[in-house]
Amino acid sequence: MPTSVLRLPVIDSAHQLDSPEFAALLDSLSAEFGATAEQHDRDASFPHQNFERLHELGLLGLTVPRALGGLGANLAQTTRVVAAVARGEPSTALVLTMQYLHHASGRQSKWPPHLLQRVIEETLRDGALINALRVEPELGTPARGGLPATTARRTAEGWRISGRKIYSTGIPRLTWLGVWARSDDPEPLVGSWLVRRDTPGITVIENWDHLGMRATGSHEVVFDDVLVPLDHAVEVAPAGAAPDLDVSLLLWMSVLLSAIYDAVARSARDWLAAWLEERVPANLGAPLSSLPRFQEALGQLDAWLFSNRVLIDAAASGAVPASDGFRIKYLVTNQAIQVVEKAIELSGNPGLSRANPLQRHYRDVLCSRIHTPQNDTILVNSGKAAFAARAARKNPSSGVAGISSITAKEAS
Repeated sequence: MPTSVLRLPVIDSAHQLDSPEFAALLDSLSAEFGATAEQHDRDASFPHQNFERLHELGLLGLTVPRALGGLGANLAQTTRVVAAVARGEPSTALVLTMQYLHHASGRQSKWPPHLLQRVIEETLRDGALINALRVEPELGTPARGGLPATTARRTAEGWRISGRKIYSTGIPRLTWLGVWARSDDPEPLVGSWLVRRDTPGITVIENWDHLGMRATGSHEVVFDDVLVPLDHAVEVAPAGAAPDLDVSLLLWMSVLLSAIYDAVARSARDWLAAWLEERVPANLGAPLSSLPRFQEALGQLDAWLFSNRVLIDAAASGAVPASDGFRIKYLVTNQAIQVVEKAIELSGNPGLSRANPLQRHYRDVLCSRIHTPQNDTILVNSGKAAFAARAARKNPSSGVAGISSITAKEAS
């Protein structure tokens, strides 16, 4: 079994995450998680053992700042970890991405110090996971606007939270929940209340049964008068206030989500290449890989994946402005879908057989379309920014809003 990243034979943590030893560890982790991915997909079962392994390796605190005891990984280092996990089991990578985004966020520094310390300590010591619970049955995704129905009622004891959340990714193993709600004040506060998963009044309805990313455990969660202390209103502001956004975190979100689905597409490509080498039709007497048609097709897939890699690497290394992060997501995820669709077209019935992983990769890669912001939002806001830029050139004193400020409400 691979050794813990915390015990790799290098001294500096930053170098440690860039070392050949760490790269080899990630390769072994991809294979390890890949061995059980098909079963988790069939059962829609949550991959608890994957997170136990990640905790054992010290990787659940990858983006916790070094000053707080974590590994303090940068975006490029974090992207490599997420991609490696996704090559093995992408649902695990999605839950892990939510964990990494929370701990990389500068917003946590505004939390009460004792709460931040508690969450960090439980992450490093116990492998605690955290994620935001935002989507509701009636409202849908908050990225499209509107106020949550989930209500935090102010009492002498603390906040009493009641409401219902859907698509609660990772809930079978989450320790901390960032519950998007509004207060019952005449002028309500809106934002996140920090709730521990074992607080009385929380019920999980295990109804996640989707086509793809089936192992994320994104079940429905009901809050019934859940009591939390007053200082657990960690990220709230008056309704209608300008959002307090970390633009760099939007870039992290776009790059890490892109890395997940690019990894799925690479797995599909590898399956197809192996199948083309092994498939020898009787009337041909040679592998399909010997035919120019299939050689050209594999070259097309590799060109799309090359484009993805250039985009992801450029963004992760800081060569792409944060304001263009959503365009990275649009381009990479759509090309990832094209890769898997082309692989299915080339393989025909074998690619759609439940006995082969290609159909699983296809179902998983399609889920890239539903992550905030969706394609239509990215393109509309990109177009608005382009017209605003043209207007600013005609009237320089007017100024111009970048795509990231226009898409502020889409931040998740």
